[in-house]
Amino acid sequence: DAFSENLPTKALQELDRPKLQLLALSSVGIGLTYFLVWRRKAKKSIPLGDGWWGHGQQTLRDDNKIYPFKVETSEDEINDLHRRIDQMRYTEPLEDCGFQYGFNSNYLQKVVSYWRNQFDWKKQVAKLNEYPHFKTNIEGLDVHFVHVRAPHRPGQKVLPLMLVHGWPGSFFEFYKILPLLTDTKDDLAFEVICPSIPGYGFSEAPHKQGFCSLDAARIFLKLMERLGFNKFYLQGGDWGSLITTNMAQMKPQCVSGLHLNMLAVTKRGVGMLLSLIIGPYLPFLVGFTREDVRRLFPYFEKNVYDLLMESGYMHIQGTKPDTAGCGLNDSPVGLAAYILEKFSTWTDRKNRDLEDGDLEKKYSLDDLLTNVMIYWTTRSIIPSMRFYKENFKTNPQNRVDARTGIFVPMGHAAFPNELMHCPLPWARWRFKDIRSYSYMPRGGHFAAFEEPRLLAEDFVKFVRKVEGKKR
Repeated sequence: DAFSENLPTKALQELDRPKLQLLALSSVGIGLTYFLVWRRKAKKSIPLGDGWWGHGQQTLRDDNKIYPFKVETSEDEINDLHRRIDQMRYTEPLEDCGFQYGFNSNYLQKVVSYWRNQFDWKKQVAKLNEYPHFKTNIEGLDVHFVHVRAPHRPGQKVLPLMLVHGWPGSFFEFYKILPLLTDTKDDLAFEVICPSIPGYGFSEAPHKQGFCSLDAARIFLKLMERLGFNKFYLQGGDWGSLITTNMAQMKPQCVSGLHLNMLAVTKRGVGMLLSLIIGPYLPFLVGFTREDVRRLFPYFEKNVYDLLMESGYMHIQGTKPDTAGCGLNDSPVGLAAYILEKFSTWTDRKNRDLEDGDLEKKYSLDDLLTNVMIYWTTRSIIPSMRFYKENFKTNPQNRVDARTGIFVPMGHAAFPNELMHCPLPWARWRFKDIRSYSYMPRGGHFAAFEEPRLLAEDFVKFVRKVEGKKR
């Protein structure tokens, strides 16, 4: 059991009694001091605030109506795509090279050939429209969302749920998990709302500077209120993890539970230092399990060097997104390479050593290219990249949400190939009511897209724990 594994190790037996006592007392003393200091600084909730992100001056009154929306395409749009694809110039990859330098151009030509000659965008548009789409104006922006209602069978409890995507994903990431949550014969089902983050997909991009995760969280809270929900569950990964966490911090009274498949460590203090020093040798002393040790250590190699190797995009998008975005917004092939390389490496970093990035092992080209087409047809790559700059304008450690605990019931699905691993003791620094913490058997960053059944099962398990405790 992930919560109860607490076995002595050989290293413990090799320590003499005085050293062991000193180590234990030092750990407890420093940890207690750190906890008390952090607790004194921590806040209980975040002010909701307000904003206006539309063109020009704020109007006197929002349009609160909700309008049906349909994804559409045209022959002109498809012909323009094909013309640009046909004009692509390729650079020969280095010999014996996989994805270590980025998307391998030999394999890219195969993907593009499929895109140009076999991919049916009209068919995929029909697939996108299988679920009902809507738009509504909030804080000056037309916010897009998919709203899927459960059939509501006799004796079935239906709970509202919002799923929030990240970058470089979209609402389409959730299309495989939606039927597992809504159309189920179990006693529990969900009415699901999947919004597009403003600036992503079919949601209008902010027209003013400063739109960060806190603003997205507030807009999504307003969306749920407009839909008539005053109590609901939240689930997210990547930016969706931060946005849903911010929602729980702003209106904890509205959030029945928060389930995440990505946790970022925001508190890097004495407690973390102690964990890193003691963890590899006496993991049970700092609350680590054997699986934590396997995923975390050697720490520099797995959590510092690897992240540095994979975070170049973040520095570009966090500083000058518009510059790099010009090329991506003009070239569909460049856009596909930029986005799909992440779906290769973030699914499993070992894929960097393969010429095809093992891209089609977990995903179909139709699904991958549909996600790319959502970015291409909406011209949303630049505003989606700007979201990084807006969130990194200030030191994340100094933001109000970094100093605010999360007190709603929380569950975490820890996938083994996620970009970073957050052990349960670290998660408890911020999340004060963790109901479930699961070491998932397989999967990476795009959990809903890659392993929808695993994620759905863990989410339902978490909800059952929360609902059971309510009764």
